[in-house]
Amino acid sequence: MEIQTASNSAAMNNDPKRLHKCRNICFATMGGLIFIIILIVILALTVFKPKNPVVTVDSVTLADLKFYLDTIKFQVLFNVSLDVDLSIKNSNKVGFKYADSTAEMNYRGLKVGEVPIPAGKISADKTAPMNLTVTIMADRFISDSNFFADVSGGELPLETICEISGKVNILNLFKFHVVSTTSCDIIVFLSNSSVGDQNCNYNYKV
Repeated sequence: MEIQTASNSAAMNNDPKRLHKCRNICFATMGGLIFIIILIVILALTVFKPKNPVVTVDSVTLADLKFYLDTIKFQVLFNVSLDVDLSIKNSNKVGFKYADSTAEMNYRGLKVGEVPIPAGKISADKTAPMNLTVTIMADRFISDSNFFADVSGGELPLETICEISGKVNILNLFKFHVVSTTSCDIIVFLSNSSVGDQNCNYNYKV
């Protein structure tokens, strides 16, 4: 009985039809896996291709301005805070998760104020508005030799810089690091406490 069973097993292993069928199943399985991998790669590079988040400075307004020029003592009393409205647009087909960031205010290349932007997540094809209040460090203005001339002219040139850094996770398989930087040049008119036109530049990096 044992000899007959061993003989049948050997006959099944040498059966050309069975071997051909097993080989076809293996090839079909491998072909299916390769097709799925290629499809995922194509989707990752086309439909789900990572796109840079767009940070836009929607408006800059004076929240508070205290200004006094003492020409006799050659002193300036200056305190100002700005409300900056930002919007971050996620054009990706998946969510965008960004880390803690900062928005800063510069005066002639010198940082005079900054405000933190807490980490968060923006859903696919959504735009997240943000309202930031930047308090200016007045003592840093006075250290610049151009400050008194700008004050006398009634115009204060400022620059806002905002950098958002985060990751785009595609299908839990591909992770891309993206960075969006926005810088805007603005003019603050001291006579009527208003903000002039903005000139913004946008840079993106994947």
